[in-house]
Amino acid sequence: MYIIIGLGNPGKKYEHTRHNAGFDAIDFLSKRHNISVTKIKHKSLIGEGRIGAEKVVLIKPQTYMNLSGEAVLSAFQFYKVDIENVIVLYDDIDLDIGKLRIRKKGSAGSHNGMKSIIKCLGRQDFPRIRIGVSKPEEGRDLADFVLSRVPKDKQMDMDSAIEKAADTIDEIINSDIDKAMNIYNG
Repeated sequence: MYIIIGLGNPGKKYEHTRHNAGFDAIDFLSKRHNISVTKIKHKSLIGEGRIGAEKVVLIKPQTYMNLSGEAVLSAFQFYKVDIENVIVLYDDIDLDIGKLRIRKKGSAGSHNGMKSIIKCLGRQDFPRIRIGVSKPEEGRDLADFVLSRVPKDKQMDMDSAIEKAADTIDEIINSDIDKAMNIYNG
């Protein structure tokens, strides 16, 4: 069994912003695998289903980004899965739009949602898929930037990254993370 968490902020105001790349990846997975992510549980919208032969729980925390760890901890304690079967998808300003970085473990960097998850779980040895959203231009407020939408001329690259993130999840579940990293990193 896998718990797959996409990070973002709830509400129409934040839909399809850079900071909601994780939510967008969960939405893509839910459509691809016909898993309805509508049940409210663990301070999240969740959906249970299958990817291949494996049971999965898709999660979109509704705590707002900076408190994502509360939702992740609740689900982790409830489902009692191995930590390597907890996968987090989230936006990364240090990667260009369209790029992914898959890691088996690591620090939060500057990402507040990941800081919250690592603090609540008390560990950082879980897989993550970082979805590139690019850096803000010089002088632009970071919060304003990540809560903005990708420009129209970059939307195809962003859509491609979201699809590749979903492909990465499928590869991890149907094969393993090392193979996924070899195919999709970069």
